[in-house]
Amino acid sequence: MLEELFAGSIADTQRRQEALSAQVVERAALENIPAIDALLALAPTNQIKVLAEVKRASPSRGQLNEIADPANLAKIYEAAGASAISVLTEERKFKGSLEDLVAVRAAVDVPVLRKDFIANEYQILEARAAGADIVLLIVAGLAQKQLVRLKHFIEELGMTAFVETHSETELLRALDLDTKLLGINARDLSTFETDRDLFGKLVHLVPVDVIKVAESAVRQAEDVRHYRAAGADVVLVGEALVINDPAKMLQSFFTTDQI
Repeated sequence: MLEELFAGSIADTQRRQEALSAQVVERAALENIPAIDALLALAPTNQIKVLAEVKRASPSRGQLNEIADPANLAKIYEAAGASAISVLTEERKFKGSLEDLVAVRAAVDVPVLRKDFIANEYQILEARAAGADIVLLIVAGLAQKQLVRLKHFIEELGMTAFVETHSETELLRALDLDTKLLGINARDLSTFETDRDLFGKLVHLVPVDVIKVAESAVRQAEDVRHYRAAGADVVLVGEALVINDPAKMLQSFFTTDQI
């Protein structure tokens, strides 16, 4: 599944590049307003932070929500306390687009993440041109040399690399990059099954100066408390927000009994 997602995303990128050259996109990226400091926005506090996701569909669940107005949803997230917004731009399985990212960036003041299957510099230039402040890198889909090169390029453009892992081996690879924003995803991208306890099993390996993000398996406030108790600084939540009342669900995450 992961190989298929990367292959599809790369093919779609090549199609866009045929229509819009790297030189044109690079110019737009360099002329855009500077990226927001995501490490500052997501820095640990005495309350969990939420990276709220604009997510129409997923390979495991299919269609979740039409989301005709992603900008309005992002505004709801921001007003309800989200510290950053994740926008899925993968077109085939997640039904997203770069246009969603542009619309969300124009609507909110918090950092915005381009969440996609990033494998080349053109995609990173697209992200910056569209206004992204953070770009996702998935360790499971990239060789170490690619990770090093792409993370450096993201940072050269003033953005933050969000490095996602799913195992101890991947986590150690991410830490070798001097990653400062690290995700531990409970979802196995080969089987799409989730293990909510994976974060707690791996978090002790992460240095204290790294922002720790728990991803997937958040269905209710109890799951957020579980991750917070295990040491999460941030939770990334998509599905639970788009299939429920997003403001009410988000606000339920910010409870007084957090550690």
